[in-house]
Amino acid sequence: MIIARSVDELRAVLDAQPGTVGFVPTMGALHIGHRSLIEAARKENDCVVVSIFVNPTQFLPGEDLSKYPRREEADFKICELSGVDVLFYPDVRAMYGEDEVRVTAPDVRGYILEGASRPGHFDGVLTVVMKLLNMVRPARVYFGKKDAQQLALITQMCKNFFMNVAIVPMETVREKDGLALSSRNIYLNPAERQEALKLSAALKKATEMVMRGALEAESIHVEMIRILEPLEVEYVAIVNREFESIAEVMIGNTIILVAARVGTTRLIDNVWM
Repeated sequence: MIIARSVDELRAVLDAQPGTVGFVPTMGALHIGHRSLIEAARKENDCVVVSIFVNPTQFLPGEDLSKYPRREEADFKICELSGVDVLFYPDVRAMYGEDEVRVTAPDVRGYILEGASRPGHFDGVLTVVMKLLNMVRPARVYFGKKDAQQLALITQMCKNFFMNVAIVPMETVREKDGLALSSRNIYLNPAERQEALKLSAALKKATEMVMRGALEAESIHVEMIRILEPLEVEYVAIVNREFESIAEVMIGNTIILVAARVGTTRLIDNVWM
């Protein structure tokens, strides 16, 4: 595995790589969910690139940028064992200069749900993903469905800017008890981790209701809120794949999303229908 720390190093390495490139952008603290992305990239491409960069522009004031989990040695070993060919590990100076042009999120879809809770967050996400895709120039890039709104906006950005890359959505990976894997799960103490299961339990209940034919969004919302008590719920949303609110679940075109705080840790989860 080759480790590149600058854009010039990355480009020199990739110029010498034959065939297609599959890319997995991450912020580190890698877990089994990341490994599933890497494994998919390994199967479908000649060369696999992983980036690890904790992007400061997507964190709002007061968020957990300074304490976001960083595990360089463990992450490097996971990448090596997973068959990564190139690990891109830049610092902030390699990624950002002064008075830069920025990519901005769309006025509507960028400022609902996650965008409403974290205004400006998606500007930072789209900016760094644009940079990374231009640096790596992959044939395919892999993202998890757990960050559903992020996935939708990145897909829109690539379409709007006519970027020649295939976006590959990957299913959310969960613990045996249903908790969606997240780098932020490390913040949870044992009692909080048990409380965090209410997110997946609420989504399971929603799925059961839909399977029984109870498609009314309001009824599903009420049941999910009941299960989530007494967590601090930021939102429960039932939307179509365009992130428009819907009155009834449409099989094949619906995402049910939840965001809540467990202790001081903010968690998100969703189910696609």
